[in-house]
Amino acid sequence: MPIYAYRCGACGHAKDVLQKMSDAPLTTCPACGAEAFSKQVTAAGFQLKGSGWYATDFRGGS
Repeated sequence: MPIYAYRCGACGHAKDVLQKMSDAPLTTCPACGAEAFSKQVTAAGFQLKGSGWYATDFRGGS
């Protein structure tokens, strides 16, 4: 499950939330109760570097 970053537009409270992709976005701020809680756009938590993976990379034996 992905982790989404949320921030309240009213009080500035920020929180990371573990949610399913199919879950509805949160709207109520847990700190102040305002309906100004929204998802933030964040960078991916991982990067793929190198030439890639191949079927023979992890093959053991002959």
